[in-house]
Amino acid sequence: MFVLTMDQRGSRTHGDQVPRLLEILAPFDTVLPFERSVGDEVQGVLADPAAVVAVAARLLRERNWYLGIGIGGVGLPLPASPREAAGDAFVAARAAVEAAKKTGERVPLRVRTVGPDSDGWIAAAEAVLVLLGDVVRRRSAAEWRILDALDAAPAASQKEVAAQLKITPQAVSKALFRAGRLEETQGRQAAVLLLSTSDKLHVGATG
Repeated sequence: MFVLTMDQRGSRTHGDQVPRLLEILAPFDTVLPFERSVGDEVQGVLADPAAVVAVAARLLRERNWYLGIGIGGVGLPLPASPREAAGDAFVAARAAVEAAKKTGERVPLRVRTVGPDSDGWIAAAEAVLVLLGDVVRRRSAAEWRILDALDAAPAASQKEVAAQLKITPQAVSKALFRAGRLEETQGRQAAVLLLSTSDKLHVGATG
């Protein structure tokens, strides 16, 4: 499984952003829901690597959170709350978020497991997620406006979205190119594959 631990950056400056983050993360599929674990930290347990990638991309858009992704076993039976759970994935997530805090101005995301990553799959997953995060973090508000409109109406054409936003279809096309939408889609697919393989290689449960 995957444990995601998130710690707020600059909480003294920006105030407590945990309630807003929990609202943002509520629609995502989880095994144990995202909850405040302690202070301005949030934690949740996921089984689907696609959901992990989606959460990571959404979180990095916020720009004020460190993200640690832990891969490994989780103690069974599962409790009702991640605050009551234990296992290697939790240990790995803690190490990952602490490593993310040392990234400086780079994408604040790290992926870890307990034990060596001798096969290199976890390092590869982290590298792809960091690159994906770099694409997401450099987008402008205008680009996000267009991307959000397209995501809200997947069946709509670019021409229809342009009409809705009162801009030209060419503006939509150029924004999608600048925003790296194709690269994000392909990066997500690669990250899902790498996380899925990493999870299978480090499968197990501690109890």
